[in-house]
Amino acid sequence: MNRRGDFVWYELLTRDVDAAAAFYGDVVGWTVQDSGTPGIDYRLFTTAAGIPVAGLMAMPPGMPASTWLGYVAVDDVDAAAADFVANGGTQHMPPMSMPGVGRMAMLTDPQGAALYLMRSESAEPSASFQDANGATPGHFVWNELTAPDQDRAIAFYTARFGWRQEGAMPMGPLGEYKFLLSGDTAIGAAMGTFPGAQPGWQYYAMVADIDHAAARITAGGGTILQGPDQIPGGSYSVVASDPMGARFGLVGSRP
Repeated sequence: MNRRGDFVWYELLTRDVDAAAAFYGDVVGWTVQDSGTPGIDYRLFTTAAGIPVAGLMAMPPGMPASTWLGYVAVDDVDAAAADFVANGGTQHMPPMSMPGVGRMAMLTDPQGAALYLMRSESAEPSASFQDANGATPGHFVWNELTAPDQDRAIAFYTARFGWRQEGAMPMGPLGEYKFLLSGDTAIGAAMGTFPGAQPGWQYYAMVADIDHAAARITAGGGTILQGPDQIPGGSYSVVASDPMGARFGLVGSRP
C-alpha cells in the first residue's frame, strides 16, 4: 500500500489510442498490453522489465483535448474528495470503486489543475513513480505543476497530501522553481505561469538516451516544445507534445 501523497498511477486520455500506443512505444520504449478490464479498451504502458506504469484509453466524448493525468494516493477517497471541494476544488468524477483496482475520484484544484485521488486495493506499493536518483528507464520520475498563483497552489497541496515545499531553483524573471517532497522523496516542483506555459500538471518519464528520444518525437509526428536542457544532476529534460496534442516530459542522460 502506498502512503498518502504518493503518485501511484498515470493515464493518457487520447483521441487516437493506436497512434498513441505506437508513438510512446517508439519514444519511451514502453510496450502496450491489454488490461483485461471487461467491457472497456483500457491498455497498459509497461517498461522493458514488464512493469505497468501507466494506462491508455480513448478520451470521453466532449473532452476538449488529449491529456495526461496523475493519480495520488489518499487514505479515504470520499473524504479527500469532499475536502478538495470544500477548499475550492471541483469534482468531475465522483468517487467510484473498480473491483480489483481500488476507489478513485477525479477533481481539479482551485486553479483548474486536474488529477485523480485513489486508494488502491493492492497491498503492493505502486512502481509507476521512482525517485529520479535511482530510477530505471520507463518509470515516471518528476511531477511538475504550473499554476497562476504558485504559493496558493503549494499551500493547497501540502495541506491535502502532507507534502512539504523545500528548496527552490531561481529562474530569473520567471521566478522560482519550488521543489515538492513527499516524505524524503523529491516528487516534483511547482512554478508560476509564463508566456507559452500550460497551467496544470505535467509528468516526466525517464529514457535511456535523451537525444535518441527527442529524435523519435519529431520522427513520430510530435513536437519538441523545449530542450533538451541540462538540469541539476547532469541529466537533460525535454518538454514535448505528442501527435494528438498531449503534453509530456522526458528526463534522460546523454550516453
